[in-house]
Amino acid sequence: MVGARRLLSFSDALALLGSDPPAVAALDRALGGVLNIATGGVADGLVRIADARGSVLTLGRGAVRGIGWRLGLADGRAERTELLHAAHTVIVVLAWFQALEAQHLPVHLEDLELTRHEQLALAGAPHVAERGAAFARSLAASDAPSPAPHRPFEVVTDELQRWYEGLSTRFLDFVEGLRVWNTQTETSRGEARRIIRTELPREAVRQYESLYAQLAQEAPEFGFWTTQIEHRATRAEVRRSLGGISELLAGLARTVRPPVDVAEALARSSEAVLTRTVLDASSGPEGIRVPTLREMYLDPDFRVREVAGSSGPATESWWEEAPVRRDLTGYLAGALTSAGPADAPLLVLGQPGAGKSVLTLVLAARLPSAGFLPVRVPLRDVRAEDDLQTQIEQAVRTATGERASWPELVRSAGTAVPVLLLDGFDELLQTTGVHHSDFLTRVARFQQREAEQGRPIRALVTSRIAVADRARYPEGLVALRLEPFRPEQIRSWLALWNEANADSFAARGLRPLSWEAVERHLALAEQPLLLTMLALYDAADNALRRDSDGPLDEAELYEELLTSFARREIDKTGPAPAAVPDDEARASAERELQRLSLVAFAVHNRRRQWVSAAELDEDLTALLGRTSAAASGFRTPLGAAEAALGRFFFVQRAQSVRDGRVLATYEFLHATFGEYLVIRLALHVLTSLLRHRPSLSVAESSVDDDLAYTLLSYAPLTSRQMLRFAGSMVRRIPATERNRLASLLIGVLEQHGLRTHEPHPAYRPTRFPTSPRLRTSARHGIYGANLVLVILLLKGHVRTGELFPSWNDHASAWHRHVLLWRSAFDEEQWTDFALSLSARRTWSERGREIEITLRTGALESPDPVDMNWLYRYPRGNGGPGWSRTYWDELRHKLDVSGGTNDSVVRHAMDPVFAWLGPAVTTFLTSPGGPATSLAHDLLELLLGAADLPPGEQNALRARALRGLENVPPQVRERIQRLLTERPGPQA
Repeated sequence: MVGARRLLSFSDALALLGSDPPAVAALDRALGGVLNIATGGVADGLVRIADARGSVLTLGRGAVRGIGWRLGLADGRAERTELLHAAHTVIVVLAWFQALEAQHLPVHLEDLELTRHEQLALAGAPHVAERGAAFARSLAASDAPSPAPHRPFEVVTDELQRWYEGLSTRFLDFVEGLRVWNTQTETSRGEARRIIRTELPREAVRQYESLYAQLAQEAPEFGFWTTQIEHRATRAEVRRSLGGISELLAGLARTVRPPVDVAEALARSSEAVLTRTVLDASSGPEGIRVPTLREMYLDPDFRVREVAGSSGPATESWWEEAPVRRDLTGYLAGALTSAGPADAPLLVLGQPGAGKSVLTLVLAARLPSAGFLPVRVPLRDVRAEDDLQTQIEQAVRTATGERASWPELVRSAGTAVPVLLLDGFDELLQTTGVHHSDFLTRVARFQQREAEQGRPIRALVTSRIAVADRARYPEGLVALRLEPFRPEQIRSWLALWNEANADSFAARGLRPLSWEAVERHLALAEQPLLLTMLALYDAADNALRRDSDGPLDEAELYEELLTSFARREIDKTGPAPAAVPDDEARASAERELQRLSLVAFAVHNRRRQWVSAAELDEDLTALLGRTSAAASGFRTPLGAAEAALGRFFFVQRAQSVRDGRVLATYEFLHATFGEYLVIRLALHVLTSLLRHRPSLSVAESSVDDDLAYTLLSYAPLTSRQMLRFAGSMVRRIPATERNRLASLLIGVLEQHGLRTHEPHPAYRPTRFPTSPRLRTSARHGIYGANLVLVILLLKGHVRTGELFPSWNDHASAWHRHVLLWRSAFDEEQWTDFALSLSARRTWSERGREIEITLRTGALESPDPVDMNWLYRYPRGNGGPGWSRTYWDELRHKLDVSGGTNDSVVRHAMDPVFAWLGPAVTTFLTSPGGPATSLAHDLLELLLGAADLPPGEQNALRARALRGLENVPPQVRERIQRLLTERPGPQA
C-alpha cells in the first residue's frame, strides 16, 4: 500500500504564508513549545490559552487577509497549491479560536494557563501538563478533515464538527485540571462543560464556513474543491468540450512561466486534437459531415467516490451511494488544484463507447499550457514491459517527434504542473493478464517519487469497468465513473448533428434525425459512440424511420445496422459498389458478419467481455482450418486478416506492446452487439441443418450437427437480451419451417446423448489460459439445454412427451435432463436458465406430463405440487392416503448434494425433519382435489391460517387430524399439541 498523506503542521502553514517569525515563536511559547518540538526544539509544557488565542487570531487573520497578495507572488502551479493548503490549515485552527472568543464562559480565558508555579503546587500537575500538551499537539498538527472535489461540502463540515468536538474535549480535559476550575461553583462548571462540548464545536464550524467563503473570494480553487460550484449553473445545462475548465483555470496562471522546447511542442500537439472529427468521416455515407471534438463533445455526467473498504468500483451496488453529478469541469478543476500532495491517480471508468479516451484528448487540449503540462500516454501504443517513465517518454516522442527524458520535459514546462493522462489501463490488463494488476499502485509510487524530487504531478488513468475488479488500488485513490447520456444530452447531440448536416440532408431529401427516432433505442443512444453509429446509419436513407413498414424492432435494427456497416466497409476496400452485383455484395456482407459472429462466440464461450487476438486466431483455425476457410463460407482466420476486424468501429480493439510484440484483444462496444451476433449465427447454423440431410434413406435419422455442437456446448444462450433477439428472429421464420426445425432439433436432442466423438477437437475456449477444459459431460448438458431453449423459441411451449418421445416416463426424463444441465452450469448460469423457463405439471393419456414455456414478465410463484401427480396417482384421487418411510433419506440426500439451493431449503426444514420427520412423507387425499403431505398442511395451518376462509381452515384441520393415524405416537403427540395451541376458527 502507498503510505498515508503527509500532514502540514500549523507552524509550517504560517511560515509558508509569510507570518512574522517572532510572532510564530510567541505562539509557540503560549502552546508550551509544541511548535518548537516539531522543528527539533524542547518544550517547557506551560500552556497559556489567552496568549495562544491572541497569537492565533492575529497571525491567522493576517494570513487570511494576505492570501491574495501571497498567491500573486507564487512561482507556478505547485507553489500556489501548497499556499492554498497552508491557508486551509490556518483557517481550521483560526475558526476554533474565533469560536472560543465568541463564547461566554464563566471562566476568564486569561486564567486558563498552566504556569510553572501551578506545576509545583499541584500534586496532579504532570497529568494536567500532559492534558495541555495533548490539546496543544492537536492544534499544532492540524490533522483536521479537508475538502476534496469528490466529497460534498456538508460531509466535510460534518467531519470537521466531530474533529472540533474532539479538540474541545481535549481542551476541557486540560481546563478541568487547572486550579481555577476548582474555584468555580458546580453550576458554573456545568454550564462551561455544556458550552465547550456543544456550542463551541458548532460555532467553530460556522466560523470555518465564513473563513472558507472569504478564501474563495481570493482563491477560486476553494470553490472548485466543493460541489457548491455546481449550484451556480443550471442543472439541466448541457456543456460542451470541457470549455469551462479553460475558463476556470486560465485566470490562475498569470504568474506562471510558459512552456518551452519539447513541452511547448507537446502543448501544440494536444491543442490540435480539438479540430479532429469525432469519428473518421469515411465511416459514414458520402456527403455526411462528422463534427469536430470542439463542436460535438458533450461533457458527460458522472459519479465519483473514494475507493475504500472491501468492495470496489467494479460492482454496481458500490456506485449507488455516489450521486450523479453534472459539473465535470468544476470537478476536474478541483481535482487538478486540490490541496495537499497528489499521491494517487484519479481512476476514470466507463463502458466501451462511453468516451473515456476522448475525455483524455479533450482534457489535454483544454488545460491551459501556462499552468499545466498534459502528457497523454495511450497505453495500447507503448511497450507494456517498460517502466512508467519510459512509457511516458515513448508517448512524448510519438506526439512530438522529439526525444526527451522525463526530467528534461518537466524542466521545459517551466512552472507548469505535469498532468499524466494514462489511457487504457484495461488494455494492459486484458492483453497481459495479471502482469499489470499493480499498475495503479506503480503510478502512485511514481507520483510520490516525483513529489520528493520537487516535481509534483497529477495523474489520471482510464479503464473499462469490466476489468476494474482485477486491479489493486493504492490508498487514497478516487474513482470516477462516466454515466450514460441523459435525454437532454441526446437531444443536444442531435441538434448539433442535424445542424452540421443540414445542407447534406436537404440535398438528398432526407429528414433530420429526431429524438423520436432514437428514443426507442436508448440502450444504444445513451453511449456517445453508439449514438454516433445510429446517426451514421440513419444518414444513409432515414433507415431508423420506416413509415411504410412501421418502426424497426430491436433485432431488425441490429441486423440493419451491422449489415449496412459491413457493406460500407467492404465497399471501401473492394471494387466500386456499382460494379458489384447485389447478390455478391450481400454474400460478401454475410461472410463478414459470420466472421464477426465467430468473434462473438469466442467472447461468449469464454464468459467474459473480450477475447485476445491469439485466442481468436486459435478459434478460427480450429473451426475453419488454415486452408479451407474460403470454402467454409467464412473469411480466413484472423492471423491472415487481423487488421480487417479493427475497421468496424463497433468492435473495440485493445492493444499493448510487450517484448516487441503487439498484444491485442477485441471487445464489442456494447455487449448487445456480441449477443445479437451469437444468436444470429446459432440460428443460422441450426436452420442450415434442414438443408443438409443425408442422401441415403437408411441414414435419414442422422443429422450432422457437429458445428452446432461445437459452438453451442460451452455457454448457455440464456441472457434476457439474447432471448429477446432470438424471439424476434424466429418470428420471421415461416411457421411451417419453424415446426420442421423444432421437430428436427427434438431428434438432435435425442441423438446427441449418444455422441462419442468430438468434432473440432482443437476448439477449446477457456475463460482463462490456466482454466481447466470443460468436461465432456458438461458440454453435453449445455448443448442439450441450448437445444431446448431454441425448441421453445420455435414452438412457444412444449410438453415433455414431445421432447422425449422415446421415454416411458416423460416427467422423469425431464428431471434427469435438468440434473445434467444443472451439473453443467455454474450457479449463475443455472439461475439464468431456470428463471428463463416456467413449468406446469399436468396429465396426458400417457401419464404424467410437464408443459414447459419460456417465462415472460415478472417471476411468479409456481403452481402447488400435487402429490397425486408426483406419486403417479390419477388426478383428483379420492382413495386412502399413503406414507413412505424414507423421510430421513430425503434430508440426507439434501445434505449430500451440498448445493447452495438444497442447503438453504434443508436449513429451513431442519426443525420440521427433526420434530415432525414422518409427517413429511405422510400424504393425504382430497376427493377431486390435490393430495398434500401432512407436514405441508401443518405448516399451512401454523403460518397461513389467518388468511384462509373459515371453511378452508376447518377442512385443513380435519385432513391433518385424519393423517395422525399414519405417524408414530411421539410425532402424533407433538402435532396434537401444536393444533391444540392454535385452535381453529369459531363456528
